[in-house]
Amino acid sequence: MGAAVVILAAFPLLNMLPQDNVLHVSDFLVSVSGKWICYAILALSLDLAWGYAGILSLGHGAFFALGGYAMGMHLMRLIGPRGVYGHPTLPDFMVFLGYQELPWYWLGFQSFPFAMLMVLLVPGVLALVLGWLCFRSRITGVYLSIITQAMTYALMLAFFRNDMGFGGNNGFTDFKELLGMPLNTGAARATLFYASLLTLVGCYLFCLWMTGTKYGRVLTAIRDAENRVRFLGYDTTSHKLFAFVASAMMAGLAGALYVPQVGIINPGEFSPGNSIEAVIWVAVGGRGTLVGAVLGAFSVNGLKTWLTSAAPDLWLFVLGALFVAVTLFLPKGLVGLIQGRGK
Repeated sequence: MGAAVVILAAFPLLNMLPQDNVLHVSDFLVSVSGKWICYAILALSLDLAWGYAGILSLGHGAFFALGGYAMGMHLMRLIGPRGVYGHPTLPDFMVFLGYQELPWYWLGFQSFPFAMLMVLLVPGVLALVLGWLCFRSRITGVYLSIITQAMTYALMLAFFRNDMGFGGNNGFTDFKELLGMPLNTGAARATLFYASLLTLVGCYLFCLWMTGTKYGRVLTAIRDAENRVRFLGYDTTSHKLFAFVASAMMAGLAGALYVPQVGIINPGEFSPGNSIEAVIWVAVGGRGTLVGAVLGAFSVNGLKTWLTSAAPDLWLFVLGALFVAVTLFLPKGLVGLIQGRGK
């Protein structure tokens, strides 16, 4: 893990070399690697919930998208009169749709600390409410997975509506700056890359610490035999709820880092397919290993980037075949394969 972080950290520096230099890293590789780092944070958050607590969430893409929308609202507020319509307060899409004033839930997003608070708070509160309702009712397994998938699908339909005040089908785009730093520049790309990488390392260390404590051992026991743990006197609901909320907040943070790097956020990020892909990343890398989640996110998305250029019609078939193959022949994922060869 440490070697991989060092190699990634060198990318923006190597990008500064002349293009004819053999060590030069292209702008595209730096940009796409920044996106993969955000996906790795999402995969890590899902591994905490699924790999250690046994909560198979098919709706983690919703937490990712909510964090992205919170950051997008901040970036839209920073545009001000530089928009197409030149309105000092309202984003362009609100002017186009005939809004007369800023909706109350947009207030405060001109402040970066407030926006970052919402990046964590909105996904966290949603996970808290959903998790409390499900875990106290002892809803587990496939039923919980269906509920989480229904949640993200419902949010996708809601955010597609123009009257929700989130840009409808088009979402948010045309961002100008972040913390006074103009976006779409090499300096911004490198800064966001390093911010994402540091966040990934921080989230990894947090998960590593948490899963290594007594709480983490109880959490793993709940995953393997929840009824036995409950009979021993542990409050399994609170244990699972804390992991689920922490996982959702990490996913929201990943979404917030993702949006300024890609320059757009729209309801398509809520698509249930995105959440299912995240599950495949974790399964391919190795569920319940943390490092496997990161490895799976990078390897699957690297394959996707290459294949969607070389043979775009084949990607979904390859993705499905990959998941089936891992389930049947590599239940411990790539990490299990590497460990097996090392013995």
